[in-house]
Amino acid sequence: MSARTPETEAVHRAGFACFVGRPNAGKSTLTNALVGQKVAITSNRPQTTRHTVRGIVHRPDAQLILVDTPGLHKPRTLLGERLNDVVRTTWAEVDVIGFCLPADQKLGPGDRFIAKELAGIKKTPKVAIITKTDLVDSKTLAEQLIAIDLLGKELGFEWAQIVPVSAVGNKQVQLVADLLIPLLPESPPLYPEGDLTDEPEQVMVAELIREAALEGVRDELPHSIAVVVEEMIPRENRPADKPLLDIHANVYIERPSQKGIIIGPKGSRLKEVGMKSRKHIEALLGTPVFLDLHVKVAKDWQRDPKQLRKLGF
Repeated sequence: MSARTPETEAVHRAGFACFVGRPNAGKSTLTNALVGQKVAITSNRPQTTRHTVRGIVHRPDAQLILVDTPGLHKPRTLLGERLNDVVRTTWAEVDVIGFCLPADQKLGPGDRFIAKELAGIKKTPKVAIITKTDLVDSKTLAEQLIAIDLLGKELGFEWAQIVPVSAVGNKQVQLVADLLIPLLPESPPLYPEGDLTDEPEQVMVAELIREAALEGVRDELPHSIAVVVEEMIPRENRPADKPLLDIHANVYIERPSQKGIIIGPKGSRLKEVGMKSRKHIEALLGTPVFLDLHVKVAKDWQRDPKQLRKLGF
């Protein structure tokens, strides 16, 4: 009699990957593209991510949990130092690290600083992800690929993979997931099917308001804006088929002189911030929203430990 071999069960993998890189290297855009929905705020202003957002990619054979970190940078404030601590803590806890490097910028001191830090993390596999490939020609991209390969060799480690991607042009986005998943441990799913993030709704709503507030403001303002959602409560006595959620939020800036920038002439800018963010909030929560925004001054909050705690850092 021939021996019957038991059918081998398909392996399921699940684990955490984090995207690191200089500020504005395309980490949040890539996270959103992989998840298929906005879970991380994006902006053309550097240093917009402040919370580690977990986006969850579900596949039949795997669950890839993406941790989006702030850009590692030379800190100038207490907030900056705390953001860098968040990055390093995250690196120590994930299964694979994706280092995002924009295709349209030559490797600079900031990239080398991060790569040097990565070289010290011996056991965690590192994947180099060349972002924003839609902005360059094939010659520039080839030069960037070679430079990144050499950077690893120079620092005494080998990239597990090097992959070019355009999240905006949706090129090779799924390939990034294909390359990260085999580097995850065998594990059952860690989150229920259908979950896209484990960020509390209030934090995500605050981030969407902050994203809208960052659009089109002067260069010095991005670091100065913080948003706190004070409450989210369903409006009473509404018909069941016409619910309305009341959201009360404060936009904090550091100096009275910045108030005018955020509010705009006759309140026009704040109104625009409200309209833009409300659209995204309604899409996120799946319900109509009444958004009540107030601008408040929290003097030099980035340097004040008490204020930082109050604002959630």
